[in-house]
Amino acid sequence: MRRIMVLMSIGAALLVAQPAAAAPSAEPLPAAIDAYAAAALKSTGLPGMSLVVTHGGRVVHAAGYGHGSDGQPITAGTPMRVASVSKSFTAMAVMTLVDAGKVALDEPVAAQLPEFRLDDPRAARVTVRQLLNQTSGLADGGVDLGRAEAATDLAGYLAALRSGRLAAEPGTRWAYCNVNYEVAARLVEVASGLGFGDYLARHVFGPLGMTGSAVGDGVVRPARGYNSLFGVWVARPELDRFSARGGAGGVVTTAADMGAWLISQSGAGTQVVRPESLAAMHTPTRIAEYGMGWGPVTADGTTLLVHSGNLFTYNAVEAIDPATGYGYAVMTNSASLYDDTYDVMTGLVALSQGRSPAAPGGTRQLTELVLGLIGFGAIALTVLAVVRSRRWARRRSGRAAWRTGLRLVPLLLPVCGLVLYPRIISFLTNGRTVTWAQLMFFAAPLTATLVTAALAGLVTAAVRLVRLRWVASER
Repeated sequence: MRRIMVLMSIGAALLVAQPAAAAPSAEPLPAAIDAYAAAALKSTGLPGMSLVVTHGGRVVHAAGYGHGSDGQPITAGTPMRVASVSKSFTAMAVMTLVDAGKVALDEPVAAQLPEFRLDDPRAARVTVRQLLNQTSGLADGGVDLGRAEAATDLAGYLAALRSGRLAAEPGTRWAYCNVNYEVAARLVEVASGLGFGDYLARHVFGPLGMTGSAVGDGVVRPARGYNSLFGVWVARPELDRFSARGGAGGVVTTAADMGAWLISQSGAGTQVVRPESLAAMHTPTRIAEYGMGWGPVTADGTTLLVHSGNLFTYNAVEAIDPATGYGYAVMTNSASLYDDTYDVMTGLVALSQGRSPAAPGGTRQLTELVLGLIGFGAIALTVLAVVRSRRWARRRSGRAAWRTGLRLVPLLLPVCGLVLYPRIISFLTNGRTVTWAQLMFFAAPLTATLVTAALAGLVTAAVRLVRLRWVASER
């Protein structure tokens, strides 16, 4: 869900809708949505974006704006990676098998998927429902994620989990963990006899008419996405091992296809599961406000069911309003320190309620400006310290070594921060595993600033020590 990007932003996410109240009105016109989207694209500075608004059993508007890294315009049919939005699709796949009597929702996973084994006897009690509710006890810190994510298929992924342990008793604690949904995807494969992508194609995408959707890049290939580096959008490919993953974040889809998906999730149009199964997907647990790939979020007084997704160069968010039957999805071919898709989505909510949303944006630009100034400031101070290093050394020559050492300690603090960087971000995101690879993508400006500050501190300390030695030798 948006944790990493929100925590690394300087300010909290602000809802873009104007607070002025208005009675529910007719559906927003496509022209009004286009005008808002164009303003949002300009104010956020995003290279490209696609979106869809649905109401009841129809698509109000689906469109694309801006361009991809290949220079082609973004349209409603442009394939986009939707990252963790994929979890709602995985939950749907599981629920179709529950309805078919091939998966038991409240029975242990291990009884239905014998290859699910951990070095923890409690794992034998984890149920399928707990996987989908993220209350299984699985957490990033309890398993070897690096080994699992290096696997070439879901069977290999599960094999890599066998040395892991649960972080809590099953059903007692909520923890957002991709492992839950990779295990669920493998359960789909074993219960159905089909590959996960094939099963989704036949039993979810196909029935809903989502002809531009697939799992991974084998059938539908999106263009390269972008990362923002101090305001410059740089086209970069996803890392293969992440873009090919199945149940937790592997879906590639389009705004047009998401229209069919949102209509179905709102209880209209074609249904692939029973009404009670759809309701179960949308119902939070007693432990946390998270159902099965959906969670309730209150935005400007409106309670929505939402799930977002962040990959290295893509962001997405989906939402449905159970009270009105509206559905919304926003997808971008870019990722940065701040995810604007949620703010754009809340603006669409405002439009559907007859209100005038303000164009979102500015948080990313301000964050990157501040980080850039910090980096330039570190460089300037280093140059000044080098120029004045002889004077500094003369003032401290002959003093106790420990006193001089204390003066140098602050210079090395950025180095310590850089060494602990992934662990600090992991702590701030409630124990999620954060890799250097991730921090070199959407967090590139923050990473570059930390590297600059660390190098500045090292250079300053080294030059001062060398000068101190020269001054001492002159005496």
